Amino acid sequence: MTLLKVHALDVGYQIVGAGVFSRPRNLPIVHDVSFALEKSRTLGVVGESGCGKSTLGRALLRLIKPTGGVVLWKGEDMAAMPAETLRRRRSEFQIIFQDPVAALDPRMTLGRIVSRPLATFEPGLSRAEQSVRAIEALGRVGLSADFAGRYPHELSGGQAQRVGIARAIVGKPELIICDEPVSALDVSIQAQVVNLLMDLQDQLGVALVFISHNLSVVRHISHEVMVMCLGRVVETAPRDAFYARPLHPYSLALMQAVPEPDPRREKGRIGQSLPGELPSVLNPPAGCVFASRCPLAQSRCQTERPELRDFGAGRAAACHFIEV
Repeated sequence: MTLLKVHALDVGYQIVGAGVFSRPRNLPIVHDVSFALEKSRTLGVVGESGCGKSTLGRALLRLIKPTGGVVLWKGEDMAAMPAETLRRRRSEFQIIFQDPVAALDPRMTLGRIVSRPLATFEPGLSRAEQSVRAIEALGRVGLSADFAGRYPHELSGGQAQRVGIARAIVGKPELIICDEPVSALDVSIQAQVVNLLMDLQDQLGVALVFISHNLSVVRHISHEVMVMCLGRVVETAPRDAFYARPLHPYSLALMQAVPEPDPRREKGRIGQSLPGELPSVLNPPAGCVFASRCPLAQSRCQTERPELRDFGAGRAAACHFIEV
């Protein structure tokens, strides 16, 4: 069952120039993104910081209004939903934020933090019923009932992220946007949180959009992978095919930039890290978004933007010179 279908999505922000009489203009961040997500599947969205991953995630939930394209939730255009309908249906799609501590209100107990969405999603529930649901959600993420009476400052980073996950699942969502959910955590805690999300997916059948710059984590949790560079999708593929042989030079560069745990092998990789810096979104390139850093780039790449081409078996990439 297709839960989420996205077609040609564009997202931008209004910026104002320095002059007194300057007019606001749109600053495009996400360009022409399309994909579909099935029930109980995980799409890993990868790319460098600043490539538009988090902006995309927020736009999928209409926390940011897209400037173009269509987002269909169970076949319904989210842009056409009346505000009240969208508010009621937000229980069906939730988000987990990057900074687990900052995402929790320090004035509230954890039980109140977790149960608070129920006041919107299920207003008929009593306070006692909300409390029971909160304790159940905390239990699902491995936190005992006594955590309901604690406050955010009493938690470790890993515990805080578990509370964030409990808050996301208390309304029984069908989709969760995971926006860099483990990047602020120690490596050992990252594994615990990722395994928890996978267990919850098995138990609840929830679909995940897992946004991360960590390709090792994405490999562990995802079914499909989508690579973004400067707001554009440059490659999509099933996970195993992607990690066995990335098609786009940017995808390959991202993989080569992943640190090697063996110091001897890491020493031999010097010079293979991702070259240069992302071009500015204020002055994006006319051609391929990776052309200025690509070792395979030719003159055509500087002026002609490659289309995302279908290579079969669920694979697509945007490069003039890929051959399969």
